[in-house]
Amino acid sequence: MQYDTRIKTLGELKRSGYQPRSIKEELRENLIQKICDGEHVFAGILGYQETVIPDIQRAILSKHNMILLGLRGQAKTRIARLMVQLLDEYMPIVAGSEMNDDPLKPISRYARDIVAEHGDGTPIEWVHRDERYSEKLATPDVSIADLIGDVDPIKAATLKLPYSDERVIHFGIIPRSHRCIFVINELPDLQARIQVSLFNILQEGDIQIRGFKLRLPLDIQFVFTANPEDYTSRGTIVTPLKDRIDSQILTHYPKTLETAMEITAQESDISAAQRAIVQMHPLAPTLIEQVAFEARGSEYVDAKSGVSARLTISAYENLHSAAERRALVTRDARTMVRISDFWGVIPSITGKVELVYEGEQEGPFKVAQILIGKAIRTQFPSYFPDPEKFKRSSENNPYKKITEWFSKGNTVDIMNDVSNKDYEVALYKVPGLYDLVQKQHPKASDADKLLLMEFALHGLAEYSLLSKYTLERGTQFKDLFSSMFNMKAGRDEEEF
Repeated sequence: MQYDTRIKTLGELKRSGYQPRSIKEELRENLIQKICDGEHVFAGILGYQETVIPDIQRAILSKHNMILLGLRGQAKTRIARLMVQLLDEYMPIVAGSEMNDDPLKPISRYARDIVAEHGDGTPIEWVHRDERYSEKLATPDVSIADLIGDVDPIKAATLKLPYSDERVIHFGIIPRSHRCIFVINELPDLQARIQVSLFNILQEGDIQIRGFKLRLPLDIQFVFTANPEDYTSRGTIVTPLKDRIDSQILTHYPKTLETAMEITAQESDISAAQRAIVQMHPLAPTLIEQVAFEARGSEYVDAKSGVSARLTISAYENLHSAAERRALVTRDARTMVRISDFWGVIPSITGKVELVYEGEQEGPFKVAQILIGKAIRTQFPSYFPDPEKFKRSSENNPYKKITEWFSKGNTVDIMNDVSNKDYEVALYKVPGLYDLVQKQHPKASDADKLLLMEFALHGLAEYSLLSKYTLERGTQFKDLFSSMFNMKAGRDEEEF
């Protein structure tokens, strides 16, 4: 609903036809209008159109307080912040009120006194909807005074008031969020005794401070967020509080690679300078998202902790930077992202996955390599014939020429920081590799074919048709069986 923000007094506001309404009614009416107009309510939230967003809309239509329950990196806080778009653009308050008092329904002592003194001449201010959002991260040190309020002895001394006067109260963030959206993130981290202080606010809409007989009918849209892991490892939501939260909405990770890639592309910060230097074949972002999917199902990664979408966003940015750095070092004007550039993605993985005991035994660096390898293996049949079909029979084997060359003791080293020319020379050294790519992807550009040639080597290694070893500054491919018996003593190599 639009109001004339030129109105400056209570009398003018009354004559304009303004009628008070609760924030839940405001959200409901504006949501109905947006749905009828065909507007997308939560712009930028992808993958939730058929699941989470309808649940949120139903909660708003029911005028419910809600909790968004899901693992980390599932856009819970972003959704809460976008709810301000369902508020009126401006809201009238009594000028100077710290509690956003409605001029026609003031609840604070300050606002009631002002209205009683000035009547229709009471000055009015307008608050933009962006200022009607408050957020608090639940931490163990949060106190009742922070959330609800407490007696302020300094205020009592300054105003020369006795402690029995309610004007000595310093209100916390919740009363100051009257007529606003208030979010508590990571609710289970809030101490149980602090959670208890929310009972009356959620059920009755009032507060209690130090024995004062206050009746403040607070009007707040509460949104809580929580991670299911918190219920067991760090804290819990006390049962009476859960009972007072009307709707529990479950969030989730993207269900398809396409949605995940769309989210990553939307959220990544890739500069124009990087885009000018680095070309990105669709295979590269696909592999990044596949790494996250592999991690969420890996026996090395704690499934209860989850794998945040921030992993793929950071990995996507690091992949661009790895290719950009290489181009700067080799003085290539432009370059295509390579599979070898995924070494630059490993720091984005190691810091964003929680490992179980088996993963700790392997080590985060090794686990990251394993996840990249599994992503390559999963995506390989989408670009080349499935190697499993040719392991028992060599008839029409498209990889025969390649594996036979390696079986003769030949090796190829793909170094991380080599020029485009040296990269091309190394790949064309393998007989049959170009022919494989040319047959499967005849319309690919020359740069794309080089990437696919390297991808083919990595894929064959993941399917145990070749061996792949980590060098100090790159990767070496060799025959699988000869390497098992002819490894040089003392060589410090670790299988990728």
